[in-house]
Amino acid sequence: MPKVNVYLPDELAEAVKEWGLPVSPICQQALESVVRRMQSIEANAKLDLTADDPTAKLESFTERARTAVKLAIQRAKDSGAPAVTTEHLLSGVLDTELNMALEVLRSLEIEPDDLREVLAARPTATADGEAARQLDPTTTEALKLALREAITLAHNYIGCEHLLLGLINEPNGGAGQILRARGAEPRSAHRVVSATLSGFIRGHRTAGEQAGPAALREALAQIGARLDRLEERIGQS
Repeated sequence: MPKVNVYLPDELAEAVKEWGLPVSPICQQALESVVRRMQSIEANAKLDLTADDPTAKLESFTERARTAVKLAIQRAKDSGAPAVTTEHLLSGVLDTELNMALEVLRSLEIEPDDLREVLAARPTATADGEAARQLDPTTTEALKLALREAITLAHNYIGCEHLLLGLINEPNGGAGQILRARGAEPRSAHRVVSATLSGFIRGHRTAGEQAGPAALREALAQIGARLDRLEERIGQS
């Protein structure tokens, strides 16, 4: 069986030693979970995008991220493109309201409206037959990179901010070329996402403390609803 070295921060390594945690099986289970999620994204690239909800199996995606993918598919269909490209996905992210990716772009001094104008001016290939039959390979890669970014940030979901990072990191698609040409480099974008989310969480905590019991009850109700949905999915699996 191949051996893979795992490097841990000092504090985490000390805690692992103190509690006597079995590193190998824990890492194996975590990696198996990641591989399954990667395989799921690859499988989704082969699905019929004309289904009622082609994003139904993107279970790790937030509602806004799913909306962005749906908008991307619709953009490809409307333009008669043979596949959903990274430009379509970027357009979907830009047109999904109130998502974190828009704040990240502004923090990078990139205006979403400017990107919309650039995307609108780009020529689009048209399909001989039915439009948007599949995801372009670069789009599939961008989704996989979005998952990798979410894992690196220790997030158990994929939001529009992760889709943006995936697009920036994908080397061959048009969206990444557009974003990088405007200063959206992978490392700086990753740092901005991390900082933006940290500030967002701190802001919500402060708001919750100021609002008192009512805010706490609302937060608990939302957590309860999420647990109910999780139990339903487990029961159906």
